[in-house]
Amino acid sequence: MEPIDTIETQGIRIPRLGFGTFRMPGADCQPVVESALALGYRHIDTATMYENEDAVGAALASANLERENLHITTKAWHDSLQPDALRRSLDTSLQRLRLEYVDLFMVHWPSRDMNLPAVLETMQALKEEGRTRAIGVCNFTMPMLKTALDEVRAPLACVQVEYHPFLSQARLLDYLRPKQIPLVAYAPLAQGRAASDPVLTRIGEKHQATAAQIALAWLLDQDGVIAIPKAKRTESQQSNLGALKVRLDDEDRRAIAALPKDQRYVSPPFAPKWDD
Repeated sequence: MEPIDTIETQGIRIPRLGFGTFRMPGADCQPVVESALALGYRHIDTATMYENEDAVGAALASANLERENLHITTKAWHDSLQPDALRRSLDTSLQRLRLEYVDLFMVHWPSRDMNLPAVLETMQALKEEGRTRAIGVCNFTMPMLKTALDEVRAPLACVQVEYHPFLSQARLLDYLRPKQIPLVAYAPLAQGRAASDPVLTRIGEKHQATAAQIALAWLLDQDGVIAIPKAKRTESQQSNLGALKVRLDDEDRRAIAALPKDQRYVSPPFAPKWDD
């Protein structure tokens, strides 16, 4: 297996290719995560809402890997952003994961009535208490990020958003890069759509790779971007790792740049009004 590069941010090192566990609820998630860990994944992304922290915790325990070699992310749901509720959320997650700390604790989605400075202050306190090594946010709009970073000056380790070859995050990357804050791309395969895209398929044939590998290689080709694909089957987990070997050229980059960049596939009813 190709080595997985890491990005250092706010005192932690995040492997640039991680393993997502969305839509893998319950005990069925345990063997899936065990498989990923056996293949060499060391960055596991979960959340309270995924209803699989118990299974992830069991997989981590059975893998018996050195804790310092793992990066574990979990997230608080948007109904738990009051200070006391945030604390309870992390406490519950740690119990389920069988961990003394997580590496990254994130706000999963913003809520319309959240007190953002109070949210970030509580998360910083949890970091100072050693229950999480770093903090971050997901699905924040640019105005929310500017409040968090420019006004509150929260030490955000990363920002997680939907990002794939059919959705531009150029404006967000232009804002985050000078601050040296990485972007974590969820749904990096556009919920499976990348696998059948003809442009990605054609580029894949050139590199003896799959279209999905090209989508991941495109993300990993970019400075400051981390990708967390999910894959239930061991073969798919292995295939995603194969993206690490792909080296795109300028012709490939131009072809992918020409794909539509306005396809957002994750926009639940409680999502903020996107400003892109």
